[in-house]
Amino acid sequence: MRRGVAALFSMAGAAGLLMSVPTAGEAQEGPPEWSGVGSARLVTLQETGPAEERLNLVIMCDGYQADEMEKCREDVDRNQAVQWSVEPFRTYRHYVNVYLLEIVSGESGVRCDPDEEGGPDPDKLTPLRLVYQDGCVDPLARGTVYNNAVGGDGGPGGPGTALPEGTPTGDEQRTMYLEDYVAPEIGIPADADNLQTLAIFNTSTYGGIGGFDATTSGGSPQGPLISMHELGHSLGTMQDEYPYSSRPEPGPPHEDGEPDSFHHTQMSSEEMIANEAKWWRWLGEESESGGVIGAADADGHESGVYSGSNVWRPSEHSMMRWIGFYFDQIGREHMTGRIAGQRLEGEMNLRNTPEGEVPRDGVLWVETMQPRFHEIDVEWRIGGPDGELMEPEDDRYLDLAELDLEPGTVVHAEVRDPVGPDGIDWVRNPSTGSSATDSGYNGPRYVQTREWAVGSRTVQPDTSTPTEFTSWTPNDQPVAGDEAVYAVTAHPGDRVLDVAWRLDGAAVDTPGTDRNLDLGALDLDPGTHELTATVTDPAAPDGASDTVRWTVDNALPTAPRTLSEPLTTLDAGDVEHPVYFEGWDMELEPQDDRTGYDGEPYVVGEFRLDGDGWYNYFGFPEEPMPDSPFRFRQAGTEVKALVYGNLGTGGLSKAAFEQDYGPDDPNGPFVPGYGTHTVEHRAIDPSGNIGEAEEYQATVLPGESLDCTSTVTGARGGDILVADGVTCLENARVSGDVTILPGASLVVRDSSIEGRLVADGADEIQLFGSTVAGQVRVSGTTSGITAAGNTFAGSVSLTDNAQVPPNEWAERFSEFGQAYGPALAGNTFAGQLNCTGNSAAAHDFEAANDIVGSASGDCADL
Repeated sequence: MRRGVAALFSMAGAAGLLMSVPTAGEAQEGPPEWSGVGSARLVTLQETGPAEERLNLVIMCDGYQADEMEKCREDVDRNQAVQWSVEPFRTYRHYVNVYLLEIVSGESGVRCDPDEEGGPDPDKLTPLRLVYQDGCVDPLARGTVYNNAVGGDGGPGGPGTALPEGTPTGDEQRTMYLEDYVAPEIGIPADADNLQTLAIFNTSTYGGIGGFDATTSGGSPQGPLISMHELGHSLGTMQDEYPYSSRPEPGPPHEDGEPDSFHHTQMSSEEMIANEAKWWRWLGEESESGGVIGAADADGHESGVYSGSNVWRPSEHSMMRWIGFYFDQIGREHMTGRIAGQRLEGEMNLRNTPEGEVPRDGVLWVETMQPRFHEIDVEWRIGGPDGELMEPEDDRYLDLAELDLEPGTVVHAEVRDPVGPDGIDWVRNPSTGSSATDSGYNGPRYVQTREWAVGSRTVQPDTSTPTEFTSWTPNDQPVAGDEAVYAVTAHPGDRVLDVAWRLDGAAVDTPGTDRNLDLGALDLDPGTHELTATVTDPAAPDGASDTVRWTVDNALPTAPRTLSEPLTTLDAGDVEHPVYFEGWDMELEPQDDRTGYDGEPYVVGEFRLDGDGWYNYFGFPEEPMPDSPFRFRQAGTEVKALVYGNLGTGGLSKAAFEQDYGPDDPNGPFVPGYGTHTVEHRAIDPSGNIGEAEEYQATVLPGESLDCTSTVTGARGGDILVADGVTCLENARVSGDVTILPGASLVVRDSSIEGRLVADGADEIQLFGSTVAGQVRVSGTTSGITAAGNTFAGSVSLTDNAQVPPNEWAERFSEFGQAYGPALAGNTFAGQLNCTGNSAAAHDFEAANDIVGSASGDCADL
């Protein structure tokens, strides 16, 4: 069977290009079964070209026993799905080959796993010798390294964790596997500059480390994000933006002097612009990872590179600060250059007619790389780089026979990835450099040129080149509805083969080059489509042809949500708007139409809080997947000295110590996130389609639900007297008055009161989603008043009530945010609203009340 570069590729019998990792129950075709502990087999997950022309990622399973190998595949499938959902990996996916080395371990897990049941094991031995650094002595250990210590009382995991005498080290083992199993099959050396390894180890504990040989946890909810962060080190040469070296406490102030890191500074925006230094071209832009890109200014983002102060990073968040967010523009710019230029190779790959003298009536060609969502530009000029611009019918070819050029004429071709400001605007550095920190959009990572001299000889008829495609956009799974699909043909020396495209059977025009079809320009109808490309030879009398077929996935994925039970839900039109005390939980279920896919490949979920950068949905740290919802709390939830789900200042993820910051601390003071928040959520499917975002709002109030000592439901005739304890009206209909005596409390939920509501000296009053027809008169409450989503038909008087913060976060909110009296959110007041003498002014927590009548006193500003 004929196979092109993008077709099924045999690597020790490996499975084919761009396949998803085999899932549980799938037959594993090709590679032979393992021969025992320590044996391995190589599987191709994605191969878009020869290894010497691509960046090559080799993922290696460590700590998975033979009967756990399907778990490794599932872990890798999730890892890669998340990686391909994040830019620039999403767009430059075709620039990367990915291979999986399945290594059989004799023991399950990893050495010195701090969370291992029964305690960390200092003696566990896995094929790659991975070990949690200090994991046997530090419960917060997270760095996972190759164990290269042999003999003695020490070791990277703590005392007594060195390998036994005579045992090959981790580095030696990794080198052996690369040299024996990988290099012979993919055809590049084990130490090639364009080869990156990622060891994925068998644990759900957070952990990993960067470098050319990165590591990540296979089962951790954040495992795929760890590996992308580590690739930020390995590929993007970026440093950590953490405010600490040891998690529990902030790092020391950065020493005076400009940091070497290209994404840290002590320069103000004014100084950076004046010096045209570092990320000056991005200043003031909305960051892809949240906030506004700044420098060492009053509103800048202080701390980073393990220092708690006196150093500034570009963005509030980013992949290098807190995993889960995207790379910001500064990080993305550098990552793009490293991928496009094959890391240390330093240049974009390009195939072409061999340079030198060419027949004066021959056909010149270039074969470009192909980003997934934009096309590469090609220009042809006669007479050198400043010569006359040609506009051939297909810009991947120049037919010299049509030009009748004199011998000796120079033909110049420029191939450019339009990443600069005039293109997709991912790279703003205009330099011609290709170094790690100076890869400009005019440099060889994005621009390649070729030249030929026209000779006097004529071309010989080419009768041997077959009429076939040689490479194409992988078609073993659907392509995205806005993808730029490519199909490259063989290149006869004397003519250009014809390529015709059809979408659902109808012919489609291809401006620029008929080797590419930009689906994004076609505005496809939603759903699944069939695409074909057919190559024919205009000079072939036998009508020889070749056809490639793709399924086009233009059915956008979704991420339906399930929210925790609210106190009430406000009427906000089409936008769901629940109300909670202190915070809420959200579970997303990313899903997609699987037409054209084999099995059930992983679908990625994302969400964004208050417009502050898209964040990967992974459940919740240290919790079982996929059944653990994400927790939003007024000050987040602390997990191993880090905070997740923070609604307050500083964003979703923070170091725990930052929650104690005052006005004089970096980016302080911390203010808890009581108030109204907007959450958007969406999904990204395996083909790269990004679904439409859905959104909802949630209002978080300080307080806690009271435990009922008595409950009233259903219809209730007459008056109700609350003398002590906590009386709850739940789905009740009260025909008379409700009176609360001193020291008693009342909770009204989804109920109606036809008469008055009167309280003098009550402890606490809470009303949610209810209606009060008569007058409301509440005075002298000792703990507080909370009302959300209610309708008050009569007048309301709130007098001399105390509002006592229920916890330390509410106290901090009152101190550094806004002191608050009665909490009145999303209510309708049909009559007069009067508030006087309360401990502070009433607060709506950004959920506006509908005041039909007038409001006065403490409520005048509602």
